[in-house]
Amino acid sequence: MPAAGKRSEARREATARRLQRFAALRGTAAQAGEFWDVVVVTAADAEQERAYREQLGDKLRRKELPLGTRYHVCTDPPGPKIGNGGSTLHVLQCLEDLYGDKWTSFTVMIIHSGGYSQRLPSASALGKIFTAVPLGDPVYQMLELKLAMYIDFPRHMVPGVLVTCSDDIELYSTSGAEPLVFDQPGFTALAHPSELALGTTHGVFVLDPSHLSGRGGLESVPCQRFLHKPDVGTMRRCGAVHARPSPAGLSSSGDRGQAGPGSECVYTDSVFYIHHSTAKQLLAFYKQVGSLCCEIDAYGDFLQALGPGATPDYTTSTSNVAKEEAGLVEVRQKLYCLLKGTALNVLVLNNSRFYHIGTTQEYLSHFTSDSKLQFELDLLPVAFSISSGTLDPSATVIQSILEPGCVIGSGSVIEYSRIGPEVSVGKSSIISGSHIDVKADVPSKCFLSSLSIRMNGQVRYVSMVFSVEDDLKRSVKALSDIHSLQFFGVSLLECLDLWGVKASHQLFSGDNTHLGLWTVRIFPVCSALSESVRMALEMLNSVQHRSAFELGSYKLLSVEEMLTYKDVEDMLKFRKQIYDEIHLQREKEKPDV
Repeated sequence: MPAAGKRSEARREATARRLQRFAALRGTAAQAGEFWDVVVVTAADAEQERAYREQLGDKLRRKELPLGTRYHVCTDPPGPKIGNGGSTLHVLQCLEDLYGDKWTSFTVMIIHSGGYSQRLPSASALGKIFTAVPLGDPVYQMLELKLAMYIDFPRHMVPGVLVTCSDDIELYSTSGAEPLVFDQPGFTALAHPSELALGTTHGVFVLDPSHLSGRGGLESVPCQRFLHKPDVGTMRRCGAVHARPSPAGLSSSGDRGQAGPGSECVYTDSVFYIHHSTAKQLLAFYKQVGSLCCEIDAYGDFLQALGPGATPDYTTSTSNVAKEEAGLVEVRQKLYCLLKGTALNVLVLNNSRFYHIGTTQEYLSHFTSDSKLQFELDLLPVAFSISSGTLDPSATVIQSILEPGCVIGSGSVIEYSRIGPEVSVGKSSIISGSHIDVKADVPSKCFLSSLSIRMNGQVRYVSMVFSVEDDLKRSVKALSDIHSLQFFGVSLLECLDLWGVKASHQLFSGDNTHLGLWTVRIFPVCSALSESVRMALEMLNSVQHRSAFELGSYKLLSVEEMLTYKDVEDMLKFRKQIYDEIHLQREKEKPDV
C-alpha cells in the first residue's frame, strides 16, 4: 500500500477506536476523569438557545450522550455581536455564575454554534452542531461526532477549557501510545501540516524548525507566534514555511492533509485549550471590560497575543475583519497587554486531516461516497433509513423514508425527509426536512429545506429552495442593484417578475441595508408541509422554464423571518415520526428468536 494510503488507513483505524469508546459511553455515567466535566454549546439568541436545549434534552432522554456530564447552552448577551472570542469570555462568566470558583477544577469543552449557517441553511433552524452525519444507529449529529473525536482528551488534561467550532472535524493518528497531553500553562493548540494556500484562510503557527522532525504522529513544539489568515509573503517573512519530505499528498478542497515529497507546508490551527489559570485571567478581563460592543475572534484576538515573537501590530489591522467597529482596537490592545508573554504550546499532528462542513459544497463533497472523509470515518450511504427507491451509489440518505419508485441522483444527500414514489432527484442536490408526495423532478444542484413555523398561534410550513451554488450571504444596499443577485443562475429581478412579485424595499426583511437572498420575502406560507414543498418546486420550475407562476395570494417570508417564526417542537416531531417508523420497520424485520 502507498504511504499516503497507509496514513489514511491509520487515521481510519484510530477514528474507529474513538467511535467505539464513545458508543460504549452513550447512556452510561462515565468514570471521573474519563469524560468532560462540562460541555457548553453557545447560541446567538434566546430562540436558538431554546432550540438547542430542546434537542439536548431529547438526546439525554434517549441516552444518546454520556451521562454524568453537565451539558449547558450559553446564549450571547443581547446587543451587538461579540464573536466567538466574546462568546468564550461570556461562557466563563456563565460557568462562574453556575458553579462559583468550582468551575476552575473542571475540564470544559466549549462548542461555538451561535451562527445562522447562511452557507448551509439546512442547519440554520436547528443549529450546525445538530447537523446529521451519515453514521451511527441512531444517527450521529455533529455534537456526538465532536464528543467522539475528542474522547481521548479529558484523560490527559488538567482543568481548563477546550475551544472548538461546530462545523469542523479533525481526524488524526498518533504512533504507538502517544497521548495528546494538555497540562501546560497558557494555551495549547492542535496544528496540522497544510498547503500554503490554505494557510491564507486559517491561522498559522510560527514554529522553531529545530523542534520539528516530521517523524511520528505527534510532536510537542513551543510556538514563537501565531499569524491569523496571513498572505504567503508574511508566512515566509515570519519563518512559518517549512520543507516537508512527507509521502502524502495535500488537498486544498476543504480538508487538510500532509505535504507532498519535497513540498512546502505551514502548520494550521483547529482547536485550542486554555489552562484554568489563564482562563481565570480572561474572566477577570471580561468583568473589567463590562459589556463588549464589538466582535472578538477567539483565534485572531487571543492567539495572536501569545508567544515570545508576538507583536501588537495586528491590534490596529482590520484587514480580516468583516465589519470595522468602534472599540475593537481598544479591546484588542487590552487583550494583547493581558496575554503578552503567555505561552502557546503546539501539538503537531503529523498524520491528521481537518474537514470543514460549513457550506453546501463542502457538505456534498464530504458526505457523499468518493470523499476521503467517507473512508476515514466509515460513513454509510444509507444511515438509519428505509430506502426502497433507486439510489445512485454515490448518494447518501440519512434518517429518511424513500418509497419504491423514487430515484435519487449521484452525489445527492437526503436527510430527515419523506420522498414519494414519483419523485426524481437530480445530481448533487440537498433535501432536508421535506415531504414530497407529488410527482416531481427535482433538478440537479437543488437545495430544498422545509421549516415548521408558528404564526398567530397556528403551525404553518415554509420551504426554501435555492441552488447549492447560490450565495445567501451576498447582499446589496440599493434596490437598483438587486438585478445582480442570482437565484439558481437567474437574476433575482427576473425571478420576481416571473412570480408576479413587485420589487420594493418592503419586499425585504430587516433594516433594508442588506438586500439579498437571505432577506427577500419570496417563500409562501402553507398549511401543510407537502404543499410548501410543492410551491417551492413550482417556483423553481417557473424560473428554469421562464414561465409565470403567481405568488400574489400567499403570505411570503424571507429565510431570516422563517427562522424568527420557527417552531422547533413541530420540526422535531416530524423527525421523530420518521424515526419511529424506521424503528418499527426494523423491529418487524428482525428474525424471530
